[in-house]
Amino acid sequence: MIRRSWSALLVIGLLGACSSDNNGPSDGFAPPPPSGLSTTSLDGAIALVWPDNAYESDPGNFQSYAVYSSSYDLDQDVCSTSTQLEGTTVAPEFIAGALVNGVSRCFFVTAVSVDGFESDASVSRNDTPRPDARNVVVYARQEQNAESGFRFWQDINGDGQSQNAELGLVTSGTDINADFTVERDLDDVLFLQPVRAGTEVALYGAAPVEDLTSIDIAPNTGFDVTAIEALPGWGYVFEMTANDAFFRYGAVRVTHVGRTFLILDWAFQTDPGNPELLVGRK
Repeated sequence: MIRRSWSALLVIGLLGACSSDNNGPSDGFAPPPPSGLSTTSLDGAIALVWPDNAYESDPGNFQSYAVYSSSYDLDQDVCSTSTQLEGTTVAPEFIAGALVNGVSRCFFVTAVSVDGFESDASVSRNDTPRPDARNVVVYARQEQNAESGFRFWQDINGDGQSQNAELGLVTSGTDINADFTVERDLDDVLFLQPVRAGTEVALYGAAPVEDLTSIDIAPNTGFDVTAIEALPGWGYVFEMTANDAFFRYGAVRVTHVGRTFLILDWAFQTDPGNPELLVGRK
């Protein structure tokens, strides 16, 4: 099976969309470009955050930030030079919405002066929107079998595409197509048990994670079919096979663990072989 990877740090120089050559007054000057950029994958959107250095360097010369995007070839690790303006903002943050889950895009930001002069581009980040959901209840199989299994994606109609009705399915604990079940031992401890052939799980990091969006890139190693204890606040990553040559990746953050059920948040990367789950790779 194939896991795709990329360097994901691309510096875009003077592009036509963000060149300092413009029609502003001859005595004006462009602000400095944003000194960094980070992204967070969302459901159908990407959140972008960057340092506010363009404003802080000279508030009187600053007008706004401009956010651009372009298509991205994950396999070739190449951003397209054909860019589009996503929007402008005076704050050092922006949500690029109406995006297609599983389709990667590159983003960069410029700063614009009050005279209309535009800075060079920030560094570029690629990111990939993916579906997620919060507060999903899954029972211990020993308590309620009917709702004790979970499947990140099941290609019900066989078209190879991820539709909303095929994502985040709570299933029977005896369903061999479940990615995992919640199991309870004799000490009333709950575990996540991989079920479906080709599905394995790994603990994410060595400490609890603050939020589902804290889970970054799927780890390269550590996946196993062995059941793993469900702990409140901890993150888990699942690596799964499908009917092609690529792995799929899903993330879970457990928010509550009781005796009879647990509550979890989940995310699934619909782009085949893409290990990026939430926070844009630096």
